[in-house]
Amino acid sequence: MIKIRATDGGIVVAVKVQPNSSKDRVIGEYGDKIKIAVTVAPEKGKANKAVIKLFAKWLGIKSSDIQVISGETSRDKELFIRNIIEEDLYKLVS
Repeated sequence: MIKIRATDGGIVVAVKVQPNSSKDRVIGEYGDKIKIAVTVAPEKGKANKAVIKLFAKWLGIKSSDIQVISGETSRDKELFIRNIIEEDLYKLVS
């Protein structure tokens, strides 16, 4: 089951990032995280920006509603997502 925490104004979700992938995609459930593959290299925040852009498109929300709150330089990250509830995310993953 994916690790999701409800907070004021949104949720926090754990993600596993796979940089330098052949294509950008949300792979799905990976242990207690959501696995995301991005084509860019993990340098100078490019992978973080790509993760936010891809995740926002997947959720159908604005990129500005998502921010990396932990794991800036790690493949394991936590994202804060505004204006969404846990149930909306679970529907997309399952």
